[in-house]
Formats: sequence, structure tokens, C-alpha cells
Amino acid sequence: MKDVDLSKTMQENQEEYENVCIIADKVFASCQQRKCFSKIEVDLGDKTFKNIKFKPGFIVPNTLVIMDIENQPNFRRVKFTLRIPFEIISTKGNIIKGFLPDIYKDVILFMPDARDEFQFKIVVETSSEVLGEPIETDNKLTFAVGVFIITKVVGTVQLLIPTYGYCPVPDPCTEFSPEDLCDEFDDKPFPDFFPLQFEDIVRE
Repeated sequence: MKDVDLSKTMQENQEEYENVCIIADKVFASCQQRKCFSKIEVDLGDKTFKNIKFKPGFIVPNTLVIMDIENQPNFRRVKFTLRIPFEIISTKGNIIKGFLPDIYKDVILFMPDARDEFQFKIVVETSSEVLGEPIETDNKLTFAVGVFIITKVVGTVQLLIPTYGYCPVPDPCTEFSPEDLCDEFDDKPFPDFFPLQFEDIVRE
């Protein structure tokens, strides 16, 4: 791979660049929020809790509403319902699926005026984590969750960017192979086949 000296300025490097047009999703605006749920309860039945995993949050279908704002051109009011799935994994590998309580969002985002055919997308990203230690009592699991949320306005555009050309051929893959005890055996030194003689013992 060609090494790039990042300490050089754009002016020093400009002869190495090739200007190309690409089609990419451009983030026109974004904002962050957070939500805390102090008490989530899940019925475990006869299962024993081991772990909790969260899935990416998503906008519930048919809940996204984008409205113009009077006297605020190029900004829009964006309303939607955010839903975050989770999975509770038992000690025996059983999975209990569920959702955190729905999160209702009503925010103002920069969304410039554009031709009718140009479509903006509202994209959400979430990062959820368990707060404190989950409590398991009477076949019921109680836990607290903190959720970080990023809401983005995204549009597909054509951009002119400087590049160094195509990416180089990647390194070869590392094949997975189970540990073979014979590999270690093959590297062991050959043992002595005969017992020590008296002279060998005296020398030692």
C-alpha cells in the first residue's frame, strides 16, 4: 500500500491527487439527544438471566412527519417514534426478545429547500447501555437503560473529491484452522533414545 505523508499540506500533495466525482450520502444536519429509562421489567419465566444485547433503533413505520416552520426557511419540524429492540439471553442460551418503551421525537433540523425530485432521508443511530446491575427477583428482571440518539438529515449527492485512485489489493485473508496438536509435536526436538551412560552422568 502506498504510504501517505499526512503532514504535507494540500498544496504540496496536489500533484498526487486525482479529482473524481462520487455519489455519496451527505449529512446535511444532525443532532444528539439522550433518554434514560430507570426501570424496565421483563418476565423471565423459568429462565435465568445472563446478558442483555441491544439492536439498532429504528423509526416506527408511518410515524415520520416532516413539516415546514413558519418564518424559518430551510428548517423543518421532524416528528417520529423511535423503537429500540433488545434481547435477554439466559444461561442456557434462550432468548427473550422485547422493545424499550417507544421514544417520541419532535425536533427542528436544517433541511434546505430542494427540487421536488430530491429526497431527504431521516436516519437515526442509537447506542444503548445497561445502567447499574440488573436485578433478578421472582422470575422477573429489572434493569435501567441509557440511550444515546443521533438524528441525521441525509441526501444523496454528487461530490468532487481528491483521491489517490483505487484502493490497493488487500492483504491475503487469514484462514481459520483448528489447533492441531501435531503442529506442536512436529516442532519438538528429537528425544534421546538411550539412557545416559556413566560418563555422561559424571560430566554433569
